[in-house]
Amino acid sequence: MELKLNREYALRHLFVAALMAGLCGWFGYDGFVKYPQTTGHDLYVSIEGAEPPENFDLDAFKAQKIKTQYGFTALTFAAFLVVALGVLGSARFKFAFDADGFTFRGERFGYGDIAKIDDRAWAKKGIVRLYVKHPANGAVVPITLDAWHHAGVKDFYAQVKG
Repeated sequence: MELKLNREYALRHLFVAALMAGLCGWFGYDGFVKYPQTTGHDLYVSIEGAEPPENFDLDAFKAQKIKTQYGFTALTFAAFLVVALGVLGSARFKFAFDADGFTFRGERFGYGDIAKIDDRAWAKKGIVRLYVKHPANGAVVPITLDAWHHAGVKDFYAQVKG
């Protein structure tokens, strides 16, 4: 059985990625297009909902608001990247198992190659960490499986613990 990307996990995270991309576009438009084309007075009125105080530095206000939009653009773009790349990484994760063993990163392991199973987070989060001895060189390979990210992890855990 091959682990498959959990559809609910992927849809929720892709929704958040799309939301962050949309906000990035909105903030970017304001910071790069709309705010620079708007007078300081009109920008103050549109943001604050009132006339600016007398002798208020509208140029400094406008410059600060534009910088804020740049910051929000960068933050939402970074959030988009983190979430989208996380889903992509989960989608590219390849792990398959059967009665005799499992395949990870194109290499075959037997259940006897498992040196340690860390299942402290299993009951609460559905996460199991395997430490597997590589049959060719004896190096310990850590593998983390998360039942929220992939369908089939529960079946694998039952196979290993059973």
